[in-house]
Amino acid sequence: MDPEHDLRDIRTWKRWFKTPAGKRCLAIVAIVAVLLGYIAWYKGFRVVPQPARITDDPAMRFKYGSLGSEEDYGIPYYVWLVLPRVFPDLLPGPGGYASFGFPWEPGEETPVGFSKKTMGFPRITNNCALCHTSMVRTEEDAERMFIATGPNHTARLQAYIRFISKASKDPRFNADEILAEIEPVVELDVIDKLLYRYLIIPITRDRLTARDADFDWMNLPGWTEWGPGRDDPMNLTKYFMTEMPVDDTIGNADFPSVWNLGIRQDHSMNWAGETESSRAVIIDSALELGMPPTAANVSLAEDIDAWLQQVPPPPYPDDPDTRDAYDIDAALAARGRPIYEAECASCHEAGGTYYGKVVVIDEIGTDRERLDTWSQAAADAANAKVASFGITRKDMVFRDGYVAQPLDGVWLRAPYLHNGAVPNLRALLRPEANRPADFYRGFDVYDPVNVGFMSSCADANARLKDGCAELKRVGTLFDTRRRGNGKGGHAYGTDLGAAEVDALIEYLKTL
Repeated sequence: MDPEHDLRDIRTWKRWFKTPAGKRCLAIVAIVAVLLGYIAWYKGFRVVPQPARITDDPAMRFKYGSLGSEEDYGIPYYVWLVLPRVFPDLLPGPGGYASFGFPWEPGEETPVGFSKKTMGFPRITNNCALCHTSMVRTEEDAERMFIATGPNHTARLQAYIRFISKASKDPRFNADEILAEIEPVVELDVIDKLLYRYLIIPITRDRLTARDADFDWMNLPGWTEWGPGRDDPMNLTKYFMTEMPVDDTIGNADFPSVWNLGIRQDHSMNWAGETESSRAVIIDSALELGMPPTAANVSLAEDIDAWLQQVPPPPYPDDPDTRDAYDIDAALAARGRPIYEAECASCHEAGGTYYGKVVVIDEIGTDRERLDTWSQAAADAANAKVASFGITRKDMVFRDGYVAQPLDGVWLRAPYLHNGAVPNLRALLRPEANRPADFYRGFDVYDPVNVGFMSSCADANARLKDGCAELKRVGTLFDTRRRGNGKGGHAYGTDLGAAEVDALIEYLKTL
């Protein structure tokens, strides 16, 4: 090498760049660099606020609003949209994403609980409404009611997670197959096609495949299925927010209602009272859904909390202008009130001895598996994790029992007990031996006689055009003999006579 020669070449280039041609070349290079940078920002990182119809309406924001998790947890919207078309054989049944039991309001692009937002390109994530919006029909031919803040008893969340996982590892998850389904839906420009082919689709596949390991614990041999309307809440918290190793606990539990949180403030929250503040519950849930722990996002979670504090429970669907099976017998309900006060009020009425408190497991007697998923060590680890984000909230704890909750809107909170092991109120008022050993969950036609959702072939054959075939097609058989699915305990009111049960149930419809 000749250093002197190299130096002369550098000087020659410097002189050339000072010429008119060199200056034009530099300007072109600068313009191209700026243009490429702008395209990269616009196509990959530009954040577009969600439409005002979502952000300005608290109920719409709850159902479809973003938690800010698009960058790390978002799936490209158009990729997500076509996955059921590419992988119909991996779905639990016909109907695309509706086969997972997600409430889907007419005219909306996505099911409730799915948030669409543009960050460079449209992305989709989940929010709290995924687990906390009810879907119900009073009759088979009636329009569906969608009740935000109600428990989502139909959603097959575990099946959805497994669908995304299996699709990401399938050879069909490639640019050719995905783009072939996207192009009839949306006309992508040349740049978008290149980005989807060489970056977005491959990166999405790799990210989803890598994320699959986060859920290995729920696929271990012998694990009890979540089924419709349930997840494993404390294990999800433990494995997503702490570094604790996977253990052999199974704590499946129903999605609770989240309306009227104001009357639950300063009481024990969650099924077993692990958190004593609705603000803390909402922040932790949002963090588990991928919310970045910024001050702005914490403020958003606090806004959701403030709205949930004052949302009233939905009234029982008794239409005074229509004579049908949903008519409340006012005289019968009046006879049921003193029975409620004698049998239920000490736990479920404000001012009662146990109201809002944890009833120890030896007293309540229900399935304890969910309790065993949690410990004070897990609470300490979760508290430390949240504190490391600079977030201040009331600490989680361990309690050895389940919370005596208020019964507002109890008609819509079926199935009953924390694990959803009893299909309706009438069955709950029977001794354990007389409660169904198995029944169907996840069907949205209501049962006004037993006060719960249709769950047996006898009821289906009497009310549905296709009888039990429809119940079996849509519902999932729930086996109370499986670990964590126990139907025992909560023996209060199980010694009432038939007439007393009728009166108590009629009164409970009014709460």
